[in-house]
Formats: sequence, structure tokens, C-alpha cells
Amino acid sequence: MYRLAIACLAAGMTLSVQATKLDNSLTPLGAERAGSSDGLIPAWTGGITQPPAGYTPGMHHPDPYADDQPRLVISPANLDEHRTSLPAGLQQMLQTHPDYSIRVFPTRRSAAVPQRIYDATRKNATQAKLISRGNGVQGTTAGIPFPRPESGLEVIWNHIMRYRGDQVRTWTQHAAVLPGGKYALLKRERDILFRYGQPGLDEKDLNNTLLYYKYRVMAPSALAGTALLVQETIDQILAVRKAWRYDRGERRVRRLPSLAYDALQPDTSGMATADVVDAYNGAPDRYEWTLVGKQPMIVPYNSYQVHQQGIPYEQILQPAFVNPQLLRYELHRVWIVEANLRKGFSHPYHKRRFYIDEDSWQVLAVDLYDKKGELVGLQESHSINYYEVPAFFSTLETIYDFKRKRYFVDGLDNNEPMYDFSVELQPINFTPGALRREGN
Repeated sequence: MYRLAIACLAAGMTLSVQATKLDNSLTPLGAERAGSSDGLIPAWTGGITQPPAGYTPGMHHPDPYADDQPRLVISPANLDEHRTSLPAGLQQMLQTHPDYSIRVFPTRRSAAVPQRIYDATRKNATQAKLISRGNGVQGTTAGIPFPRPESGLEVIWNHIMRYRGDQVRTWTQHAAVLPGGKYALLKRERDILFRYGQPGLDEKDLNNTLLYYKYRVMAPSALAGTALLVQETIDQILAVRKAWRYDRGERRVRRLPSLAYDALQPDTSGMATADVVDAYNGAPDRYEWTLVGKQPMIVPYNSYQVHQQGIPYEQILQPAFVNPQLLRYELHRVWIVEANLRKGFSHPYHKRRFYIDEDSWQVLAVDLYDKKGELVGLQESHSINYYEVPAFFSTLETIYDFKRKRYFVDGLDNNEPMYDFSVELQPINFTPGALRREGN
């Protein structure tokens, strides 16, 4: 009994030390506060916590770093000098396209979230834990569950459960760009109600629900009115994700048998599996997750330029890639996690290597490999701080298919209304009945 008491006391002291680090050497979400020894990565000083002067809600977000100039441009000619700092997919882009380049800007640690998310994260450092063999998380209703991760699974859960606002309505276009550059745009209105992270909820109120998601196709006219509804659980082994689709032609709502893992997303021309939304989502049970470590890497960051209002989509969507003159890359410390497909399961991506921002837990890039171990694709999340919230997440997501020489882009919002974080949404808005009524 005495030894058990000593062991419990020691465990409690260890957890207390972990929580205290979030007040001192670490940021409130678990990143290193200090800058790098070479000065290329500055210290974190709180990120952007208020909109810049002149900003009003509804605007496309003015670039707070518009005066920055690239400190480095990586091209095929100098690739060898920078390979160790680039994801394999970005190296492949440079090797394949002689006219491709990567503009590397000064590092700006802009990520920030509300204080209540920091407070919740500090509590999580002493009480959150994985359950259901890593397929769920217990002991948290808000905040980053594992600010001091000890496994690849804990890191990926930090990404899945990171803060992206309480609710949001968006209007965006997406496009599948075919070889030669031909594409068609599809416009969607999307509503998301995040249950995890809502103030005042306990685990019973949360009821294993991560978020509710719904979209309605606005254009082209042939698909307008088609809609999708998703009720997203946290532990998807305990309770699977539920999804329904409203077909305008049939004027009825159908329950989808599966919208997870490698199932193809509707309305994406077969170019995106269900689990690539938001870089990775859903149950992690089909992969073995390995924490490779943390190191500085050149990744998309503070992508305000490609987000600006009025840019014609044809200027963004070049034949083989997104216009690199509109993209911004920076050197950031990222957690590197490798996911390998378990035996007995199928997926186009047998291995994925994730690069996850230490400041926000946003996946910034993913190298994609097939069953032969060949690099076949690259995902990127071009992210900004939506400083009116504040929350840091993607404004534009891309998937490059190296074998078929095509790519998919989601999040084009330059000529659409800006995200509305003040919209009032309730769970009752995310039911099959609501989907049917809205469709009619």
C-alpha cells in the first residue's frame, strides 16, 4: 500500500510538472516558446489575437505580413541544398516541374486561440487519455488533449480535436484540375457546428460528438440543391459516423452506407477520399501510427496572399499546380508522424507522412505513398489565422496526384462571401429531417 501511494504521488507530481511547463518553457498548446538557435524561427509571443486596424467582420482577411519579402526561393536548380527541410512531396514537385518554385518567407508564429482553450488544454495535460485502443479520447471536452504527446496517435488526435471556432458558415468553390489544366468549379455552402470545444459542455453533454457538418451545392446548375449531412463522432468504433445525402432529382434523403476511410467523397470527381478532408479526419484504427519526432521544416504558412478577395480562379489554378507566386512557405517546427496501413485493410495510401504544426496542431503537409512504397501524392493545407476568432486553420487545401498528373483544390473563396463565425447553429439543424426540409 505504501509503495502504491508513493507511485501515485510520483505520477501526480509528473503530471503537475507537465502542466507547469505550459506556463513556462512551452506555449499554452504545448509548442516550444523559444526560438531556434539560428534565429530563423522566432519565439512565440502570443500569435495574432486581434484583427488589424481597418478590418471589419465579413472582409477577406487583410495580410498582416504583406510587406514581407521572400528570404529564399527554392527552385529545381538549388533543390539539393534544401532537401532535408522539405517534405518529400514538395521535393517531387520541384523535380517534376522545371517552372515550379517555393518562396520561403520570414517565419511568423501567428497561431492563437481563445484563452478558454488554453485553460482547457492545461487541464488536459493531467487528465486526458486515449481509450478504445487509441480510437477515442476521454477526460476532455475542449482544448488540445495531449499538449505533451508521447505517441503518433496522440499527435493525430491533437489535430483532429484542435480548435477551429465554435460554428461557421462558409461559401467556397472546389475544382479537380485535369492533365492539361481543364477543370470545372463546384460551389458549396457549408455549415459546421463544433460540439467539442463549445463552452460549458461536460463529457455527458458532448455525447461522443465531435462536430456536425452539412453542405449544399450552389453551382453548377446541374448539381445545385444536392446536399450532404454528417454527424461526426469522436470514437468512431464505439459509434460510427453517420452521413446522409439529399438528391435533388429524386427529392429524397438517403443514408449513406459508408463515408469514411477510402470511400470517395461525393462531388469531387473521384479525386478525394473521405479521410483527406482537413488533411486527415475520422477513426485512426486502420493505420499504425509512429511518432518520428519534431524538426524544422519548410511548410505552407500564413497563406493570406492566395486568400485575398477578387483574385480570378484561373489565376490560382494553373495547369499542373496552384500558382506558386501566390503561395507562402515558412520554416516551422513540426511534429512528423508516419501512418502505415494495417494488414487486412485497403486504401490508396498505404503510407502517409504527416507534418503537423507545433503551434496550432494543424496538419500542414502530407506525403502519400502507395502499396509499393512509391510516392504518389502530396497534400497541403495553406493556412491563416482567422484573427476575428482567433483560430488557425486552412484557407486552401490541395491534393496532387503524381501518377495521373492532376490535382484537387478545395476552399477557393476569393470571389465568395467570407466565412461567417457568428452564424447561429444548433444540433437540430443537422438532422435528416432538416436536410429534407431545406432541399424542398
